[in-house]
Amino acid sequence: MTSATAAARTILTRLHEVMASRLHAQAKLNQVVEIIGDSLDSEVCSIYLLREGMLELFATRGLNQSAVHVTRMAVGEGLTGTIADNIETLNLAEATAHPDFSYRPETGEDKFHSFAGVPIVRHERAVGVLCVQHVDPRRYADVEIEALQTTAMVLSELIANADLVDEEDLGTNPALSGPEIIRGLALVKGLASGTAVLHQPRVTVEYVVAEDTEAERQRVYLAFDKMREQIDRMTTQAEFGVGGEHDEVLATYKMFAYDEGWARRINEAIESGLTAEAAIERVQQRTRMRMREIDDPLLAERMHDLEDLSNRLLRIVSGQLGTAAAKGLREDTILIARNLGPAELLEYDRRRLKGVVLEEGSLTAHVVIVARAMGVPVLGRVSGLRRLVREGDQLLLDGDNGTATVRPSPPLIEAFDARFAKSKERQAAYAKLRDVQPVSLDGKRVTVMINAGLRDDMPMLNVTGADGIGLFRTEFQFLVAAALPQRDRQTRLYRDVLDAAGDKPVIFRTVDIGGDKALPYLREDDRENDENPAMGWRALRLALEREGLLKAQARALLEASAGRTLNVMFPLVSEPWEFDAARAVFEAQRQFLKKQKKLLPEAINYGVMLEVPALAEMLDIMLPKLSFISIGTNDLTQFLFAADRANPKLAERYDWLNPSILRFMRRVVKAADEAGVAVGVCGEMGGRRLEALALLGIGIRRLSITPAAVGPIKELVCKTNLADIAEAMEGWLANPPANLRAEVQQWALDHGLDSD
Repeated sequence: MTSATAAARTILTRLHEVMASRLHAQAKLNQVVEIIGDSLDSEVCSIYLLREGMLELFATRGLNQSAVHVTRMAVGEGLTGTIADNIETLNLAEATAHPDFSYRPETGEDKFHSFAGVPIVRHERAVGVLCVQHVDPRRYADVEIEALQTTAMVLSELIANADLVDEEDLGTNPALSGPEIIRGLALVKGLASGTAVLHQPRVTVEYVVAEDTEAERQRVYLAFDKMREQIDRMTTQAEFGVGGEHDEVLATYKMFAYDEGWARRINEAIESGLTAEAAIERVQQRTRMRMREIDDPLLAERMHDLEDLSNRLLRIVSGQLGTAAAKGLREDTILIARNLGPAELLEYDRRRLKGVVLEEGSLTAHVVIVARAMGVPVLGRVSGLRRLVREGDQLLLDGDNGTATVRPSPPLIEAFDARFAKSKERQAAYAKLRDVQPVSLDGKRVTVMINAGLRDDMPMLNVTGADGIGLFRTEFQFLVAAALPQRDRQTRLYRDVLDAAGDKPVIFRTVDIGGDKALPYLREDDRENDENPAMGWRALRLALEREGLLKAQARALLEASAGRTLNVMFPLVSEPWEFDAARAVFEAQRQFLKKQKKLLPEAINYGVMLEVPALAEMLDIMLPKLSFISIGTNDLTQFLFAADRANPKLAERYDWLNPSILRFMRRVVKAADEAGVAVGVCGEMGGRRLEALALLGIGIRRLSITPAAVGPIKELVCKTNLADIAEAMEGWLANPPANLRAEVQQWALDHGLDSD
């Protein structure tokens, strides 16, 4: 046992004796501050507890005793209030240098320089603060901070068993009693209402002091074994849609799961006298402190992964396993999480899951891609989410405007319900168009298809009456798997999709992975040094380098399409030779299967995603080789405008109804039409009514969009004279107005078209 561990054990033993004594609560607190002050050789030790919404000085050694039960401060006020507000640890050599420092003259603290404080946490929120001060300017050592954190745990247990904090303060934060609007980044648009459910409830550490150290050590050893078995199983698991973990961090998970240093620190905490749960929590608190000091995003993300793994270990050792998905959703639910993996989202009952709110998340996160396909609104980047929303709170999620209303008042609910009902009425009207063909007023047939990526998307073909799948994102199978999907599993998925589609066409896009869709089971050198992942080593670039990956997918698609027509599309083609190389891989696999006497597709149609502007300059060479072109408006827009779509400052800056991009696409449409090659648009742009109107005006006759947009676009086509909008677009693009969006919107209104 190290000297630091022995010292910690001595402190814990003395605290345990105080806890077990028959003294009243105030006397126990008075003894605690003396024990900590002595042990840390600190002139001041103080305990603040939450009473009536204010932090009240309850006990002190070193400050004026007359300030006890007199000095009070709000949560967020001064250093103590900052610790409680942020649930964070502070360790300062000079307290007055901190921007949140607030001097309280009645305490007599003006002569003290150093300051350290830790939150006293109960049920995931601060109910008090334990702090120490010293005359000499110095930062407290790690072992001293750990002693404070341990003491704070003991105090939390004391609070639970004594009338030290008002019962309403323990269970309810007064600040969380009325309606509150929280703001974030709209990751997937839509409206939803439901009850807040925490994806991964935190385990409350009920018992801090161990009765039997050896028994606690064995509990942790068994928990580590079980956790490592889980991680090993996850890393070998490859079935599509199975799992339920953060697949994108599995490699880091495994590294941490077998990290002996982490296990040793937990064991040392147990040696000091803590229970297994308290030991894991104390080491986790130290991790959180380090996270706040890390500027490197990559290192910070890895520390987040360690915290996730700590929570897993804590759930195993306490017997509280599983996420909210395992328990099942009992009512309409808005899921609350720090972050989610795509497979975790797929575990939830879609009938009950109405929306998701994330503390983190980005527009290109794997879970967002899957949520968009599922039609589940997602709000992300909500800072301090877990402090603002409690389990069971009612939420109104407005994914269109990037807000959520927590604990809404009856008038707010009524207004939201009215808006929601209007949206449902529109959807019902659009649903009646299922069997209606999208034919314009001047008799032009427009092909309206849907984007998909999951088996569960296929019923939407019949629900919407769409003409087919214009974009099947094959990477979804890779994103939700813990290892590279085997060829037979890929074949099974593609065959199921074709069977479900029947006689309707399906266009399979080969995997668009890498870059911002990094997979943990790919080599690290496939992912590193991509400062701009969207323009990095991804999609066809990566697939051509990893020829085995593309070969396996090509063979899977060919075998699945036996006796049918295979439509295959290559993403992010920049130059003709890339298309030629990808096509050659498919043709080589076709020859191989032919020699094996395997049944082959009746025909293969090869196409490309036009996302890279450079490809448009090579259309004279490309078009004779192609059966079709799909314009990918999401990537194309960011490349044309040099605007990262994942950057919230730029996301709304560059309008799709911009003469630049519409002129560019019109040139592509004209060239494709002259060559007799089908051209369409797949992407979010085609699913918005005004934008779709503009696309129809430049000659687009095939759209592949989200299932929810099929009805609105069908209605738009049926009410539009395409020759008229084409004439209007020709004039606007020849002499661009100051605000093209306003012009298109006015045209729509003048012709009886709803632009929403």
